[in-house]
Amino acid sequence: MMAAAASSAPEAPHIPVLLRPLMAAVSPVAGRWLDGTFGAGGYTRALLDAGAEEVIAVDRDPLAFEMAAGWAAAYGPRLVQQPGVFSRMDEYASDLDGVVLDLGVSSMQLDEAARGFSFQQDGPLDMRMSQSGPSAADLVNGADEKTLADILFQFGEERASRRIAKAIVAARAVEPFETTLQLVAVVERCLPRPKPGQSHPATRTFQALRIAVNAEYEELYQGLMAAERALRPGGTLAVVTFHSIEDRMVKRFLTQRSGGGGRANRYAPETQETAAQFTVKSRKAIGADDQELAENPRSRSAKLRVAVRTDAPSGSVKARDIGMPVVESEW
Repeated sequence: MMAAAASSAPEAPHIPVLLRPLMAAVSPVAGRWLDGTFGAGGYTRALLDAGAEEVIAVDRDPLAFEMAAGWAAAYGPRLVQQPGVFSRMDEYASDLDGVVLDLGVSSMQLDEAARGFSFQQDGPLDMRMSQSGPSAADLVNGADEKTLADILFQFGEERASRRIAKAIVAARAVEPFETTLQLVAVVERCLPRPKPGQSHPATRTFQALRIAVNAEYEELYQGLMAAERALRPGGTLAVVTFHSIEDRMVKRFLTQRSGGGGRANRYAPETQETAAQFTVKSRKAIGADDQELAENPRSRSAKLRVAVRTDAPSGSVKARDIGMPVVESEW
């Protein structure tokens, strides 16, 4: 029955990053799973095709469910579409056999200029994954210079954060920011022309603003604890990250929750869990192989971490103990 449903579905819109190593790491697939970042449906479909009895597909972007309209029905009741955020996954399900998270912006969001995520296409300066609430334009036009600099540095690791923030404030005094290329032009004037092979000058600025607009670090922090509550003993957590801050948060969370202790910084006392909530499958993150790097350059920064839930009671961690950046200001 499963094979029939899968074979009748059309091809997936794209192959998600690290799909092969992720499926190898979580195999054999059975029972109930939750895909907390549904997107174009690549992980969800792979889990269903591999034998999951049910996959709860969560996404805050309404476009994800619109895009799935052409193929979702082929899986019948095995695919449950759940609008929402993965930080609330334990409200949507419990006793899960697995949770998969593919962090960051999705290809479908980057490719649509009207969403405002891309610095390579002109469009409204939006960046809202949920398509609701304050936009990137509201942030860029409304935050004070210090807040902007803090966001660029803390969320994007942009070393020229103060210079860029100052230039943004000066530019918006002449004309408010409305489009992506307006912002790109200001950032480009603040940084040297990139050498061959280097990233675009606006990469870190756009990353930082997107993360701030969508509260991505808070979502990840809360989502990791929600996964701990939602997974059954023996259930698997698999997380794909795309930059160093996300990976640091996931690594430190799993280190602490697997009984390894950890420190917020070199001066903080080391902590030791009395009971481990997870068993980490590999201390080293899994990256893309040569084949995937050739097929998809976006995979070069991707890292996969996998852990298995124990039967220890769930708990909580402090944001600072897993290295979550925080900007102490409203905008």
